[in-house]
Amino acid sequence: MKSFIKKITIFLSLAVIGCNNNDNEFDATGTFEAVETIVSADANGPIKQFKIDEGQILEAGQTVGYIDTMQLYLKKKQLEAQIKTVLSKKPQIAVEVASLQEELLQAKRDRNRIANLVKADAATQKQLDDATSYIEIVRKKITAQQTSLGNTSASLSDEARSLVVQIEQINDQLSRSKIVNETKGSVIVKYAEENEITSVGKPLYKIADLSYITLRAYVSGDQFAQLKLGQKVKVFTDVDANGYKQTEGVVEWISDKAEFTPKTIQTKDERSNLVYAIKVKVKNDGLLKIGMYGELKFN
Repeated sequence: MKSFIKKITIFLSLAVIGCNNNDNEFDATGTFEAVETIVSADANGPIKQFKIDEGQILEAGQTVGYIDTMQLYLKKKQLEAQIKTVLSKKPQIAVEVASLQEELLQAKRDRNRIANLVKADAATQKQLDDATSYIEIVRKKITAQQTSLGNTSASLSDEARSLVVQIEQINDQLSRSKIVNETKGSVIVKYAEENEITSVGKPLYKIADLSYITLRAYVSGDQFAQLKLGQKVKVFTDVDANGYKQTEGVVEWISDKAEFTPKTIQTKDERSNLVYAIKVKVKNDGLLKIGMYGELKFN
């Protein structure tokens, strides 16, 4: 379809170019176009809300609807409950080793008491050595238990972090369930309705910024030399029976490649149909529409 429209545009442009030799008032003709963006679903499920209409102007960042998120919400609540259960199993290391710490303090008191007895020749050196050895045994028990409990706590923390990552993934899916318009413009086509089942990548609507609109036209090789980027030109549109409406436009793009019409060149005369595509940016007062024809005058 685009190829057909392009051929028609080239044909009309050539017709105007040909008429220029007969003092026609226009230098070129073409059709208006705009950058059209298709907004697609970013989640799967039924569309619970979708409040847009064709022709409606939407702002960038505006939320226009959402896709059902109940199953995601329930999964998130389940994961949050799992995190609480996992964290509740984490050992309180200080409490767990409290009895051994108390045992260590008692062992130190016993060693001090025996040391005093040894000084008074009321206890043997072996008893003192045994008391000292027992202190080291209790210390090793404390270290071993702290290490074991620390490993258990770290393992449970890793498990909880894994669940937290899953929640973050669900939060991302929940945010994607919102239908957010990213580009300011007018709704050109609406493809879906509320309560329809959609899926990731399925088109929802098409939008285009029509505050400025582009006139694509074709000029001859002779006219090509008269144009430059940023050049102001006159744009004419046949809006009513009273005549043409004049608007100022700016040349924003000039093709650096020529096109032939027809494509198969047979004679030298046909090579005069060498044309270049150009784009002219025009401020839209609301009357200009995509696909509408427009004429150009360079001077």
